[in-house]
Amino acid sequence: MRRFVPLISIVVVMGLAGLAQSALNDYYQRILAVIAINIILAVSLNLTNGYSGDFSLGHAAFMAIGAYTSAILTLPARVKAVALPDLPAWLGQVELPFVMAALIGGGLAAVVAFLVGIPVLRLRGHYLAVATLGLMVIVQVIGLNWQPVTRGARGINGLPPFTTLLWAYGWMLVTVGVIWRIVRSPLGRAMMAVREDELAAACRGVPVFRTRLLAFVCGAFFASIAGALWAHLITAITPSSFAFLMTFNVVAMVVIGGAGSISGSVIGAVLMTLLPELLRRVETTLAIGGQPLYGLSQIIVALMMLGVMLFRPQGLMGRRELPEMLASAGMSRSGRRPTIEAAREA
Repeated sequence: MRRFVPLISIVVVMGLAGLAQSALNDYYQRILAVIAINIILAVSLNLTNGYSGDFSLGHAAFMAIGAYTSAILTLPARVKAVALPDLPAWLGQVELPFVMAALIGGGLAAVVAFLVGIPVLRLRGHYLAVATLGLMVIVQVIGLNWQPVTRGARGINGLPPFTTLLWAYGWMLVTVGVIWRIVRSPLGRAMMAVREDELAAACRGVPVFRTRLLAFVCGAFFASIAGALWAHLITAITPSSFAFLMTFNVVAMVVIGGAGSISGSVIGAVLMTLLPELLRRVETTLAIGGQPLYGLSQIIVALMMLGVMLFRPQGLMGRRELPEMLASAGMSRSGRRPTIEAAREA
């Protein structure tokens, strides 16, 4: 039966997404789509930050690359003739399907990650964090000043609303499935070895730099996919959409859920998407002196993150996975101690 669990999960998730798409209004559909996009971002960042041990703050840069690439490639030619008249002639006539445009954006982000990662991944710790943060600033500055392509601060609007719940959750399943297979492959074990002790991993023959670079490139590809989905959900993008706040939110999802746990990334993404939406209603309901408490949701989320860092720094899930926890709980209830073979099968 374990062999059919992934297939059953895919059928259930896509079935529920299709049902929600036909039954819910636009507001709830958008929240569910944002949850799926945030899961893609958190799981892909966890591959770099949680499994290979590199603290990256450049995820929003790859998201911006995917968003702008997909936007330009999917805009109808007649719209580009008005909104982007200075585009090169060949690019102004291109009008690709959403899937192809998203994949091209992912490939471009992977190439950028590869070229940037060669010098940047020779750093470690806060040096690497500052370097990847610089990448995000560079991409944002290019977006502000490359007027013929990005329209600068005005951004690009009127994008086709291609992102539906089926597209969002389909890509979410692909992301989770691919990264799940990676972390349970020899490459994933090499990433965890580098995270735990880089010198010991190198002595055992692990190609440390190549392993870190592969994790960085793979995370960038899926971050770009999430950017394309986000752009065609909101239907308008500006360079300020991919500022530091976006990166902070994704890092918070990973930290709260647990770095080194795919299940934790999913839980953190769901919490960090739903809590602000719920707290916004509290802001307008509670009032002091007749003034709504705007900003209360950000304060509560920040305090929650601070509490997690103080009292459970490993996150809600730590480095455990939900299926393994459920399997261990089932073994305990049956009165049998989980063996190594059972844990490996789980």
